[in-house]
Amino acid sequence: MTSPASDSPLLFELTLAPDFSEEKRLNMRGFRLVAGIDEAGRGPLAGPVVAAAVILDPDNLPSGLDDSKRLSAARRNQLFDTILTSALAVSVASVCARGIDASDIRKAALEAMRRAATGLPLLPDHALIDGRDMPPHLPCPGLALVKGDQRSLSIAAASIIAKVSRDRMMEQAGAVHPAYGFEVHAGYGTARHRKAIETNGPVEALHRYSFAPIKGRFTRHKQ
Repeated sequence: MTSPASDSPLLFELTLAPDFSEEKRLNMRGFRLVAGIDEAGRGPLAGPVVAAAVILDPDNLPSGLDDSKRLSAARRNQLFDTILTSALAVSVASVCARGIDASDIRKAALEAMRRAATGLPLLPDHALIDGRDMPPHLPCPGLALVKGDQRSLSIAAASIIAKVSRDRMMEQAGAVHPAYGFEVHAGYGTARHRKAIETNGPVEALHRYSFAPIKGRFTRHKQ
């Protein structure tokens, strides 16, 4: 017997939308200041990995917050300004390409998150972190949330701050090194970027020598 077709959406087709429920649960347990933490820039061949920590004001939550990857660049920039003016506290930190090469991208991303958390002007009572891993030595208890930027408004806000901050850093790098087009691809391994590396070699201060196709082909000068 054939089962009737269903017009109900399949579970894997559902799109998560961030809300403030995780933060409220923590508030009810006595954690008043909850920071969302996220990072941007794990995958590029060049530039830093950048993390942000944001403590939102529960009485002044910005509308339209979402995972930064699901927003247009124009909308991210609008929300960046809104978050800076409405949040209780915002912090941004990074680990440069040399720091990434000295450890690995996972450790560097967690270190950037730790720096962002410790850089907040208000000491958080608890942190919500995007992903599976907990940054070491946080200044407060923390909880890792898989797809946290699609579940928690605080993490979504942090993802926007981290992404826009990093994009602006790479725009500046593009002005200094116009042959690479950093302002277009933000350091990701596009065809244009890979061709520029082949033609001009990597930029010592910007490229990640531990990432293919740079790894094994180019050697950074020791300083």
